[in-house]
Amino acid sequence: MDTEKVRSRFIKHFDGKTGNIYMSPGRINLIGEHTDYNGGFVFPGAVDKGIMAEVRPNGLQTVILYSIDLKDKVEFKVDDPKGPKATWARYIYGIVQEMRALGVDVKGFNAAFYGDVPLGAGMSSSAALESCFAFAINDLFADNRISKWDMVLAGQATEHKYVGVNCGIMDQFASVFGQKGKLMRLDCRSREFQYFPFDPQGYKLVLVNSKVKHELVGSPYNDRRQSCENVVAALNKHFPNKKFETLRDATWLELEEVKPEISEEDYKRAHFVLGEKDRVLAVSDALEAGDYETVGKKMYETHEGLSKEYEVSCEELDYLVDIARENGVTGSRIMGGGFGGCTINLVKDELYDKFIADATKKFTAKYGHAPEVYPVVISDGSHKVC
Repeated sequence: MDTEKVRSRFIKHFDGKTGNIYMSPGRINLIGEHTDYNGGFVFPGAVDKGIMAEVRPNGLQTVILYSIDLKDKVEFKVDDPKGPKATWARYIYGIVQEMRALGVDVKGFNAAFYGDVPLGAGMSSSAALESCFAFAINDLFADNRISKWDMVLAGQATEHKYVGVNCGIMDQFASVFGQKGKLMRLDCRSREFQYFPFDPQGYKLVLVNSKVKHELVGSPYNDRRQSCENVVAALNKHFPNKKFETLRDATWLELEEVKPEISEEDYKRAHFVLGEKDRVLAVSDALEAGDYETVGKKMYETHEGLSKEYEVSCEELDYLVDIARENGVTGSRIMGGGFGGCTINLVKDELYDKFIADATKKFTAKYGHAPEVYPVVISDGSHKVC
């Protein structure tokens, strides 16, 4: 990312004095989709694209923000009970409020920021924005007293309280905890996690963006989560001697036993979640064995489940996965919340150029615009740049 870009805008739009520059990344998720809020496992990694911000205390009780990408300026009082109306500014407002709730004496500051995470691509630009400002506020006002997990949870709370998305913790976790050249398997229930070296010799990891945009606020995302909660309620009613907190606690046999008591739709959602839990663990074993063919097979299985059972795919993404399969791509699936965005693809080096050319040609012919291609580099999490 370009430090000169953010610095030049910061100087232009504020008082000419410079501050500190911070960066937080977006993320990919190799496998484990829609499992985080179900207490399951996810397998993310931070990437080399994200949000970069220059931040400097201004001696006031007012936060003054400039979005370089939107060319928009917003300000609000630190203790404003309502906050700004602009959606992008509410992410930062929420972080300010959550950090204050953690005991951080947040004062006013000036900030300019921009991002190179493609919007609507399922790479979690909002989590990168939250994590960037949580890290900056912690550095500037808390003398680094707040833990990384506090920052993760502040980002999640921001989504819940101030934006209206009932997200899990994966996106913020990946943005804060990421390490270069490593993926992380996170247990979303216990918050235990393990780093896995990810260096697939002879393969490339690439995102293909359909450029179909999706908005998760008040969306089918929350409907899917409600389906999962419906099944948990049915399980607790049917098995009064066992406590089910999330679908993570359910076995295949227990799900089958309550099948007559839940809707067909809710059953399909739960069936996907249980299958995805098993696939993440299978991929863990495969990575430790260097078996990328099994990793790829599980990615295709995940896409099938997301498309047919969880029903969060779309025609364009299904088409990209079909093209990947036709080209002998090792693994391909939709990545992210769904209803647009990217596929993530594990491709043998010798097939890469042909796959990208074929996907670009066929997709453009069918939908009238070319997909965007992002080779992925696994990188570090939130940090101070200078």
